[in-house]
Amino acid sequence: MVDAPLGPVMLDVAGTELAAPEREMLAHPLVGGVILFKRNFRSAAQLRALAAEIRSVRNPPLLIAVDHEGGRVQRFRDGFTRIPPMGGIGRVHDTDPALADRLARAAGVVIGGELVACGVDFSFTPVLDLDFGASGVIGDRAFHADPAVVARLAGALIDGLASVGVAAVGKHFPGHGFVRGDSHTEVPVDDRALEAIAARDLVPYRELIPRGLAGVMPAHVIYPKVDSRPAGFSPVWLGRVLRGELGFAGMIFSDDLSMEGATVAGDITARARAALEAGCDMVLVCNAPDEAARLLDTLGGAVLDAVRAERMRGGGGSGAAEYAAARSALEQAFPPEATA
Repeated sequence: MVDAPLGPVMLDVAGTELAAPEREMLAHPLVGGVILFKRNFRSAAQLRALAAEIRSVRNPPLLIAVDHEGGRVQRFRDGFTRIPPMGGIGRVHDTDPALADRLARAAGVVIGGELVACGVDFSFTPVLDLDFGASGVIGDRAFHADPAVVARLAGALIDGLASVGVAAVGKHFPGHGFVRGDSHTEVPVDDRALEAIAARDLVPYRELIPRGLAGVMPAHVIYPKVDSRPAGFSPVWLGRVLRGELGFAGMIFSDDLSMEGATVAGDITARARAALEAGCDMVLVCNAPDEAARLLDTLGGAVLDAVRAERMRGGGGSGAAEYAAARSALEQAFPPEATA
Protein backbone atom coordinates (compact mmCIF):
# COMPACT_ATOMS: atom_id res chain seq x y z
CA MET A 1 0.00 0.00 0.00
CA VAL A 2 1.27 3.46 -0.94
CA ASP A 3 1.02 6.16 1.74
CA ALA A 4 0.63 9.42 -0.19
CA PRO A 5 -1.83 12.30 -0.64
CA LEU A 6 -4.45 11.77 -3.32
CA GLY A 7 -3.88 13.37 -6.70
CA PRO A 8 -6.33 15.21 -9.00
CA VAL A 9 -6.85 12.52 -11.69
CA MET A 10 -9.75 10.03 -11.74
CA LEU A 11 -9.27 7.02 -14.03
CA ASP A 12 -11.19 3.89 -14.99
CA VAL A 13 -10.20 0.23 -15.06
CA ALA A 14 -10.84 -2.47 -17.64
CA GLY A 15 -12.65 -5.31 -15.90
CA THR A 16 -14.10 -6.88 -12.79
CA GLU A 17 -10.78 -7.08 -10.95
CA LEU A 18 -7.52 -5.15 -11.12
CA ALA A 19 -4.72 -6.21 -13.42
CA ALA A 20 -1.18 -5.72 -12.15
CA PRO A 21 -0.47 -2.73 -14.45
CA GLU A 22 -3.67 -1.08 -13.21
CA ARG A 23 -2.59 -1.43 -9.58
CA GLU A 24 0.67 0.25 -10.52
CA MET A 25 -1.15 3.06 -12.32
CA LEU A 26 -3.56 3.63 -9.42
CA ALA A 27 -0.58 3.96 -7.09
CA HIS A 28 0.73 6.92 -9.14
CA PRO A 29 0.79 10.09 -7.01
CA LEU A 30 -1.39 11.99 -9.49
CA VAL A 31 -4.28 9.53 -9.18
CA GLY A 32 -7.01 10.24 -6.65
CA GLY A 33 -9.99 8.21 -7.76
CA VAL A 34 -11.56 5.53 -9.94
CA ILE A 35 -14.80 5.76 -11.90
CA LEU A 36 -16.59 2.46 -12.50
CA PHE A 37 -18.64 1.39 -15.51
CA LYS A 38 -21.01 -1.42 -16.47
CA ARG A 39 -18.04 -3.54 -17.57
CA ASN A 40 -16.71 -3.47 -13.99
CA PHE A 41 -19.83 -5.12 -12.59
CA ARG A 42 -20.81 -8.77 -12.48
CA SER A 43 -22.52 -9.02 -9.07
CA ALA A 44 -22.76 -7.14 -5.80
CA ALA A 45 -20.25 -9.49 -4.17
CA GLN A 46 -17.77 -9.04 -7.01
CA LEU A 47 -18.24 -5.24 -6.86
CA ARG A 48 -17.48 -5.21 -3.13
CA ALA A 49 -14.31 -7.21 -3.78
CA LEU A 50 -13.23 -4.85 -6.57
CA ALA A 51 -13.85 -1.80 -4.38
CA ALA A 52 -11.83 -3.35 -1.56
CA GLU A 53 -9.01 -4.11 -4.00
CA ILE A 54 -9.00 -0.51 -5.23
CA ARG A 55 -8.95 0.81 -1.66
CA SER A 56 -6.01 -1.42 -0.78
CA VAL A 57 -3.75 0.39 -3.25
CA ARG A 58 -3.49 3.72 -1.43
CA ASN A 59 -3.68 5.38 1.97
CA PRO A 60 -5.81 7.45 2.14
CA PRO A 61 -7.94 5.23 -0.10
CA LEU A 62 -8.80 6.31 -3.62
CA LEU A 63 -12.28 7.73 -4.12
CA ILE A 64 -14.61 5.38 -6.00
CA ALA A 65 -17.39 6.87 -8.14
CA VAL A 66 -19.93 5.85 -10.76
CA ASP A 67 -22.59 7.38 -13.01
CA HIS A 68 -25.64 5.80 -11.40
CA GLU A 69 -28.55 8.22 -11.86
CA GLY A 70 -31.40 5.91 -12.76
CA GLY A 71 -33.20 5.35 -16.04
CA ARG A 72 -30.79 4.80 -18.92
CA VAL A 73 -27.81 5.85 -16.80
CA GLN A 74 -27.57 3.08 -14.22
CA ARG A 75 -24.33 1.11 -14.42
CA PHE A 76 -25.20 -1.67 -11.94
CA ARG A 77 -28.47 -3.56 -12.42
CA ASP A 78 -28.42 -7.24 -11.46
CA GLY A 79 -29.12 -7.28 -7.72
CA PHE A 80 -29.67 -3.51 -7.63
CA THR A 81 -33.02 -1.71 -7.53
CA ARG A 82 -34.13 -0.37 -10.91
CA ILE A 83 -34.17 3.39 -10.48
CA PRO A 84 -36.63 5.30 -12.68
CA PRO A 85 -35.47 8.20 -14.84
CA MET A 86 -35.69 11.42 -12.87
CA GLY A 87 -38.06 12.81 -15.49
CA GLY A 88 -40.54 10.16 -14.36
CA ILE A 89 -40.47 11.60 -10.86
CA GLY A 90 -40.92 15.04 -12.39
CA ARG A 91 -44.08 13.86 -14.13
CA VAL A 92 -45.41 12.61 -10.80
CA HIS A 93 -44.82 16.12 -9.46
CA ASP A 94 -47.22 17.53 -12.03
CA THR A 95 -50.13 15.73 -10.33
CA ASP A 96 -48.85 15.02 -6.80
CA PRO A 97 -45.92 17.20 -5.63
CA ALA A 98 -45.78 15.65 -2.16
CA LEU A 99 -45.52 12.12 -3.57
CA ALA A 100 -42.81 13.27 -5.98
CA ASP A 101 -40.84 14.68 -3.03
CA ARG A 102 -41.05 11.32 -1.26
CA LEU A 103 -40.03 9.43 -4.38
CA ALA A 104 -37.05 11.70 -5.04
CA ARG A 105 -35.85 11.24 -1.49
CA ALA A 106 -36.44 7.49 -1.78
CA ALA A 107 -34.32 7.42 -4.95
CA GLY A 108 -31.49 9.06 -3.03
CA VAL A 109 -31.76 6.59 -0.16
CA VAL A 110 -31.76 3.58 -2.51
CA ILE A 111 -29.02 4.82 -4.84
CA GLY A 112 -26.75 5.82 -1.97
CA GLY A 113 -27.51 2.86 0.26
CA GLU A 114 -26.86 0.27 -2.44
CA LEU A 115 -23.64 1.94 -3.60
CA VAL A 116 -22.17 2.33 -0.12
CA ALA A 117 -23.01 -1.30 0.68
CA CYS A 118 -20.79 -2.28 -2.26
CA GLY A 119 -17.92 0.05 -1.35
CA VAL A 120 -18.67 2.85 -3.85
CA ASP A 121 -18.33 6.34 -2.37
CA PHE A 122 -20.70 8.36 -4.55
CA SER A 123 -22.55 8.70 -7.83
CA PHE A 124 -22.31 11.65 -10.18
CA THR A 125 -25.89 12.65 -9.47
CA PRO A 126 -28.25 14.53 -9.48
CA VAL A 127 -28.66 15.96 -12.97
CA LEU A 128 -29.58 19.62 -12.43
CA ASP A 129 -30.09 20.40 -16.12
CA LEU A 130 -33.50 21.64 -17.20
CA ASP A 131 -35.59 19.73 -19.73
CA PHE A 132 -35.99 22.31 -22.48
CA GLY A 133 -37.10 19.54 -24.85
CA ALA A 134 -33.98 20.10 -26.98
CA SER A 135 -31.28 17.77 -25.69
CA GLY A 136 -31.45 14.08 -26.51
CA VAL A 137 -28.48 13.27 -24.30
CA ILE A 138 -30.22 14.89 -21.30
CA GLY A 139 -33.91 14.29 -21.99
CA ASP A 140 -35.59 12.38 -19.17
CA ARG A 141 -32.39 12.43 -17.12
CA ALA A 142 -33.61 15.91 -16.11
CA PHE A 143 -36.30 16.17 -13.45
CA HIS A 144 -38.36 18.87 -15.13
CA ALA A 145 -38.46 22.01 -17.27
CA ASP A 146 -39.28 24.24 -14.29
CA PRO A 147 -36.11 25.22 -12.41
CA ALA A 148 -37.99 25.48 -9.13
CA VAL A 149 -39.23 21.91 -9.51
CA VAL A 150 -35.74 20.69 -10.42
CA ALA A 151 -34.36 22.36 -7.30
CA ARG A 152 -37.12 20.92 -5.13
CA LEU A 153 -36.85 17.33 -6.36
CA ALA A 154 -33.06 17.32 -6.61
CA GLY A 155 -32.96 18.69 -3.08
CA ALA A 156 -35.10 15.79 -1.89
CA LEU A 157 -32.82 13.31 -3.67
CA ILE A 158 -29.76 14.96 -2.09
CA ASP A 159 -31.41 14.66 1.34
CA GLY A 160 -31.94 10.96 0.67
CA LEU A 161 -28.31 10.49 -0.34
CA ALA A 162 -27.16 12.37 2.76
CA SER A 163 -29.29 10.18 5.01
CA VAL A 164 -27.14 7.19 3.98
CA GLY A 165 -23.88 9.13 4.14
CA VAL A 166 -23.42 9.78 0.42
CA ALA A 167 -22.39 13.10 -1.15
CA ALA A 168 -24.12 14.55 -4.20
CA VAL A 169 -22.56 15.92 -7.39
CA GLY A 170 -24.74 18.31 -9.39
CA LYS A 171 -24.27 18.35 -13.16
CA HIS A 172 -23.81 19.72 -15.81
CA PHE A 173 -23.01 23.27 -14.68
CA PRO A 174 -24.25 25.78 -15.74
CA GLY A 175 -26.71 23.75 -17.83
CA HIS A 176 -26.65 21.28 -20.74
CA GLY A 177 -30.38 21.01 -21.38
CA PHE A 178 -30.79 23.93 -23.82
CA VAL A 179 -28.44 22.68 -26.56
CA ARG A 180 -29.22 19.89 -29.02
CA GLY A 181 -25.60 18.81 -29.40
CA ASP A 182 -24.20 15.88 -27.39
CA SER A 183 -20.85 16.82 -25.87
CA HIS A 184 -19.77 13.18 -26.09
CA THR A 185 -19.57 13.55 -29.87
CA GLU A 186 -19.39 17.29 -30.63
CA VAL A 187 -18.78 20.69 -29.05
CA PRO A 188 -22.23 22.16 -28.26
CA VAL A 189 -22.69 25.93 -28.27
CA ASP A 190 -25.32 27.73 -26.19
CA ASP A 191 -25.80 31.29 -27.49
CA ARG A 192 -27.86 32.58 -24.58
CA ALA A 193 -26.75 35.55 -22.50
CA LEU A 194 -25.59 35.08 -18.92
CA GLU A 195 -28.78 36.74 -17.67
CA ALA A 196 -30.98 34.15 -19.38
CA ILE A 197 -28.91 31.27 -18.03
CA ALA A 198 -28.84 32.76 -14.52
CA ALA A 199 -32.61 33.23 -14.51
CA ARG A 200 -33.31 29.56 -15.21
CA ASP A 201 -30.40 27.10 -15.33
CA LEU A 202 -28.56 28.44 -12.29
CA VAL A 203 -31.63 28.33 -10.04
CA PRO A 204 -31.04 24.73 -8.83
CA TYR A 205 -27.39 25.53 -8.01
CA ARG A 206 -28.38 28.71 -6.22
CA GLU A 207 -30.89 26.78 -4.13
CA LEU A 208 -28.85 23.65 -3.43
CA ILE A 209 -25.34 24.94 -2.76
CA PRO A 210 -26.37 26.38 0.63
CA ARG A 211 -28.01 23.02 1.42
CA GLY A 212 -24.72 21.15 1.22
CA LEU A 213 -24.18 20.19 -2.42
CA ALA A 214 -20.73 18.60 -2.13
CA GLY A 215 -19.67 18.37 -5.79
CA VAL A 216 -20.32 19.96 -9.16
CA MET A 217 -19.46 18.77 -12.68
CA PRO A 218 -19.35 21.44 -15.40
CA ALA A 219 -20.54 20.91 -18.97
CA HIS A 220 -18.37 20.59 -22.07
CA VAL A 221 -20.54 23.32 -23.60
CA ILE A 222 -19.42 26.73 -24.86
CA TYR A 223 -21.48 29.77 -23.86
CA PRO A 224 -19.84 32.38 -26.15
CA LYS A 225 -21.66 35.36 -24.67
CA VAL A 226 -19.97 34.51 -21.35
CA ASP A 227 -16.64 32.89 -22.35
CA SER A 228 -15.14 31.39 -25.50
CA ARG A 229 -14.07 28.27 -23.56
CA PRO A 230 -16.30 25.35 -22.51
CA ALA A 231 -17.52 25.78 -18.93
CA GLY A 232 -15.17 23.08 -17.62
CA PHE A 233 -12.16 25.07 -18.86
CA SER A 234 -13.51 28.50 -17.95
CA PRO A 235 -12.27 30.50 -14.94
CA VAL A 236 -15.23 32.79 -15.60
CA TRP A 237 -17.77 30.02 -15.03
CA LEU A 238 -15.88 28.12 -12.34
CA GLY A 239 -14.14 30.97 -10.56
CA ARG A 240 -16.28 34.06 -10.95
CA VAL A 241 -19.73 32.47 -11.14
CA LEU A 242 -19.60 29.11 -9.31
CA ARG A 243 -17.02 29.86 -6.61
CA GLY A 244 -17.65 33.62 -6.41
CA GLU A 245 -21.26 34.53 -7.08
CA LEU A 246 -22.77 31.20 -5.98
CA GLY A 247 -20.36 30.61 -3.09
CA PHE A 248 -19.60 26.98 -3.93
CA ALA A 249 -16.78 25.57 -1.77
CA GLY A 250 -16.96 21.87 -2.65
CA MET A 251 -15.30 19.62 -5.24
CA ILE A 252 -15.40 20.50 -8.93
CA PHE A 253 -15.01 17.46 -11.19
CA SER A 254 -14.31 17.88 -14.88
CA ASP A 255 -16.51 15.89 -17.20
CA ASP A 256 -14.64 13.17 -19.09
CA LEU A 257 -11.66 14.76 -20.85
CA SER A 258 -11.87 12.06 -23.54
CA MET A 259 -15.21 13.43 -24.78
CA GLU A 260 -15.33 15.34 -28.05
CA GLY A 261 -16.54 18.43 -26.21
CA ALA A 262 -13.18 18.63 -24.43
CA THR A 263 -10.98 18.49 -27.53
CA VAL A 264 -11.05 22.27 -28.06
CA ALA A 265 -8.54 22.57 -25.20
CA GLY A 266 -5.82 20.56 -26.98
CA ASP A 267 -4.23 17.21 -26.20
CA ILE A 268 -5.00 15.29 -23.01
CA THR A 269 -2.35 17.10 -20.96
CA ALA A 270 -3.46 20.52 -22.19
CA ARG A 271 -7.06 19.62 -21.37
CA ALA A 272 -6.19 18.54 -17.83
CA ARG A 273 -4.08 21.62 -17.19
CA ALA A 274 -6.77 23.92 -18.58
CA ALA A 275 -9.42 22.29 -16.39
CA LEU A 276 -7.28 22.44 -13.24
CA GLU A 277 -6.20 26.02 -13.91
CA ALA A 278 -9.83 27.03 -14.47
CA GLY A 279 -10.78 25.68 -11.04
CA CYS A 280 -11.49 21.94 -11.33
CA ASP A 281 -10.24 19.91 -8.37
CA MET A 282 -10.28 16.56 -10.15
CA VAL A 283 -10.18 15.64 -13.86
CA LEU A 284 -11.69 12.48 -15.35
CA VAL A 285 -10.11 10.44 -18.14
CA CYS A 286 -12.35 7.54 -19.18
CA ASN A 287 -12.15 4.77 -21.78
CA ALA A 288 -8.73 5.92 -22.99
CA PRO A 289 -5.99 4.01 -21.13
CA ASP A 290 -3.17 5.19 -23.39
CA GLU A 291 -4.25 8.81 -22.91
CA ALA A 292 -4.48 8.27 -19.16
CA ALA A 293 -0.94 6.89 -19.05
CA ARG A 294 0.31 9.80 -21.13
CA LEU A 295 -1.35 12.27 -18.78
CA LEU A 296 0.29 10.73 -15.71
CA ASP A 297 3.66 11.00 -17.44
CA THR A 298 3.28 14.63 -18.48
CA LEU A 299 0.95 16.53 -16.13
CA GLY A 300 3.47 17.34 -13.39
CA GLY A 301 2.94 17.48 -9.65
CA ALA A 302 -0.47 18.29 -8.15
CA VAL A 303 -2.33 17.29 -4.99
CA LEU A 304 -6.07 16.99 -4.38
CA ASP A 305 -7.62 19.19 -1.69
CA ALA A 306 -7.92 16.74 1.22
CA VAL A 307 -10.87 18.44 2.91
CA ARG A 308 -12.97 18.52 -0.24
CA ALA A 309 -12.01 14.94 -1.05
CA GLU A 310 -13.06 13.67 2.38
CA ARG A 311 -16.50 15.21 1.91
CA MET A 312 -16.93 12.87 -1.05
CA ARG A 313 -16.16 9.71 0.89
CA GLY A 314 -19.24 7.58 1.51
CA GLY A 315 -20.38 5.77 4.64
CA GLY A 316 -22.66 5.86 7.65
CA GLY A 317 -26.22 7.16 7.65
CA SER A 318 -29.62 5.60 8.13
CA GLY A 319 -30.32 1.91 8.42
CA ALA A 320 -32.19 -0.95 6.85
CA ALA A 321 -35.71 0.17 7.75
CA GLU A 322 -35.54 3.43 5.80
CA TYR A 323 -33.87 1.70 2.86
CA ALA A 324 -36.57 -0.98 2.72
CA ALA A 325 -39.34 1.61 2.84
CA ALA A 326 -37.66 3.71 0.15
CA ARG A 327 -37.20 0.74 -2.15
CA SER A 328 -40.82 -0.32 -1.66
CA ALA A 329 -42.05 3.20 -2.47
CA LEU A 330 -40.03 3.33 -5.69
CA GLU A 331 -41.11 -0.11 -6.85
CA GLN A 332 -44.75 0.63 -6.12
CA ALA A 333 -44.66 3.87 -8.12
CA PHE A 334 -42.40 2.52 -10.84
CA PRO A 335 -42.74 -1.27 -11.16
CA PRO A 336 -39.41 -2.90 -12.06
CA GLU A 337 -40.68 -4.16 -15.41
CA ALA A 338 -41.52 -0.55 -16.35
CA THR A 339 -37.98 0.69 -15.64
CA ALA A 340 -36.10 -2.23 -17.25
